[in-house]
This record gives sequence, C-alpha cells and structure tokens, in this order.
Amino acid sequence: MSVKETLNEGLKRGYEITITAAELEATVDGKLKEAQPEVEMKGFRKGKVPMAMMKKQFGPKVLGEAMQESVDGAMNKHLEESGDRPAMQPEMKMANEDWKEGDDVVVTVSYEALPEVPEVDFSGIKLEKMVVKADDESVDEALTSLAATAQNFEDRKKGSKAKDGDQVVFDFLGKVDGEAFEGGAAEGHALVLGSGQFIPGFEEGLVGVKAGDEINVDVTFPEQYNAEHLAGKAAVFECKIHNVLEPKAAEINDEMAKQFGAEDLAGLKGQISEKLEEEYAGASRAVTKRGLLDALDKKVSFELPPSLVEAEAGQIAHQLWHEDNPEVEGHDHPEIETTKEHTKLAERRVKLGLLLAEIGQKAEVQVSDAEFTQAVMNQARQYGDQARQFFEFVQQNPQMQQQIRAPLFEDKVVDHVLEAASLKEKEVSKDDLQKAVEALEDE
Repeated sequence: MSVKETLNEGLKRGYEITITAAELEATVDGKLKEAQPEVEMKGFRKGKVPMAMMKKQFGPKVLGEAMQESVDGAMNKHLEESGDRPAMQPEMKMANEDWKEGDDVVVTVSYEALPEVPEVDFSGIKLEKMVVKADDESVDEALTSLAATAQNFEDRKKGSKAKDGDQVVFDFLGKVDGEAFEGGAAEGHALVLGSGQFIPGFEEGLVGVKAGDEINVDVTFPEQYNAEHLAGKAAVFECKIHNVLEPKAAEINDEMAKQFGAEDLAGLKGQISEKLEEEYAGASRAVTKRGLLDALDKKVSFELPPSLVEAEAGQIAHQLWHEDNPEVEGHDHPEIETTKEHTKLAERRVKLGLLLAEIGQKAEVQVSDAEFTQAVMNQARQYGDQARQFFEFVQQNPQMQQQIRAPLFEDKVVDHVLEAASLKEKEVSKDDLQKAVEALEDE
C-alpha cells in the first residue's frame, strides 16, 4: 500500500492511494480464515468448508469490505502521520474505473485541511462590563405590570356599553339551521372581550352591549373547525347579558404580593429586584461577548478553508431568505444566491468558530453530562406535554445533541478567555444597556 501526494497548495490537499492486488487478496484471505470456524455449508461440517468454496461463495462481498477497510485504514494512517484535520469529509474516487479483480486499487483523495490557528495573548484584550442596578423606578414599573396581570373586574356604571377588555357575564344558546347543537349553550358565562376565547366574530358581536340586553350574534364556524358537523356552518347565538364589568388593576399591597408567592410587598420587591438584575446581567454578558468576539476577530488572522466559508455563507443566505419569506416552509423555493455580505459574515463566523474550538481544545474545556442534561431539560419545558418526546428525540439524535452542546461549549470558552482578559466593570443606566443591546441587533 502506498500514498502519494498529488496536491499541496495552501489548505488544499490531494493524494493517490494504491492498494496492490496481493495486499487486497491477503486481506480477503484473512477475513475468510477468521470466519471459517463458524461457517456451515451443505455437505460439510461446521468449520470444515474448504477455502476455495468459501472464496466462491463469499469472496465478492468480502472483497468489497476489504477494499473499503484498506482505503479507510490508509487514509486514517495518513491523517495520523501528517497531523492534517480535514475541514469537511474528504472526497474519494476510484482512479481506475475499469478495475477488475486481480488489479491494483487506485483511489484519489482530496480535501481542505484545517489551518494552524495562532496563539492569542488574551491579557492584551481590554473590555468593559456594563453593570446595571435595579433602581426603585424599575421595580415600581414591574410592580405595576404585575398588578395589571392580577387585575379584577368591577361592574361598570349602569347603562355603560361593553368595550374590548371588559368582562361580559351572559347566557347563550347557539343554533344552526334553527336547531340548538350540543355544547352550544351556557349560563352565567364570563368572557373577556378580545381574549379570542370564542370563534371569530363572536366577541366582536358583544362589543357595545349593556347589562339587560338580549341580542343575537351571527357567526360562521371556521372551515377547519374541530367539530366536523359545525365546520363552515352559519350559526346564531341568542345571548342574554347579565353584567358588564371593567378591568381594575390589583391594588399593590401585601395581599397582591401573596398572589405571586411572596410573604409581603417588601419580599415581592426583593424578588423583582433580583430578577431584573439577572436580566441586566444576561444582557450585559451578550454585549461583553460581542466585544470579545470583535476583539478576537481583529487580533487574529489565518487562512480559512474555502469549503467551510462557502457552506456557512449558503446557510446564512438560506436563513435570511426564509426570514424575509416566512410564508414559505421547507425547501421548495428557487435557488438562493450568496452575496459578498453573506460571504463576509461567513468568514467571520468560520474564523471565530475555528479559533474558539482551538482555544477550548488547548484549555481542555468540557461540557459535563450534568450541564448538557440541564440544557436539554430547559429546552424540553418549551414543549409542554410533549417534553418527554423531545427528550427521547435528543437521546436518539447525535446531530441534535451537537447542536445543544455547541453553544454550551462556546460560552465556556468565552468564560475562559474573559478570565484572562482585562475586564473593567462600568456602572451604567438601564437605558444605556438597552441601547447597547439594540446596537447588537442592528449589526
């Protein structure tokens, strides 16, 4: 077996791997001898089938396996000896396409090697960490918002008309073609207008009603309604209005605080203050991380594998196209061309990705099983009743596992670099932090 270099330009590599017919035959014989003790064939006892018959029966299949194993073995040995790390899966082709049994096997291999990533002196990186304290005004704003969610309803002045957001207490009876239908009636039902609880058109029909009114609301059930016998049908709801109530925000006091699990108002304020500062810290970290990545991008330069840049640019273009065309699902759309802007962003992402990976590897950064499991559980909560199915899907899908591990690994590498960088805290207002976050989104 021999490996001959045919290309070495920049990161591009090319090789020709030759496996002699004798080497291939020896590998096939070895595989057959290894299997011989377990082989049974009519007319022969187990383990006594002659090698000639073994070759005739199993030779072609074993030959294919031997060819693949020999090529893979030669490639792995070459990568180990050369230290090359292919940027993407190497491309392999049979050079002698008219190959027949008894000929040498010649395979051409080409790939782009990952570049040598230079060392970086992190101590030379100077960054600011924005620190925001939760002031009384911010806590009071949050309290007011909580009070709105804990709202109660009070009777409107007699004769007042119902508005969006009001609660209407009423009896109703629904009919299709003059006949009442199952599930279409209730007494003393409380409905907040604009909540979308009823089918389209119903709540709009109650806007303007007064206590004591008796009205009919005409609606049409949606074509995709879950009850097939009502789907697409016109209906009339006979309604008797008992009360029209307006929303009133809860009074901010100890009683309201208890509704949110706090012992008293002071305790609730403390919880809000902690939560706000957690949110500020998360936003501040995003700003600091972007500053670090910008600094690394400027500080480090090395050759990038064109294949990785091209693939990343294609993904960026595809993602942005779908953001601009949200109505299109799947991949049934025209070919999406990449632009210079896509390529420029792809170059930054590829460079930083390779750099962070190299830093993490040298620093032996690891994502623990506990950290990974916690991240999966956090995502699973978003799926509600289907959380278990999501968890099982992740367990059976290595690609999904990698998608979850990647940002965890990146954050740990960022923390590692920030520990060595010069990081100065600067207390700012929440408005200054908000502007910095918005600037990230605009880039």
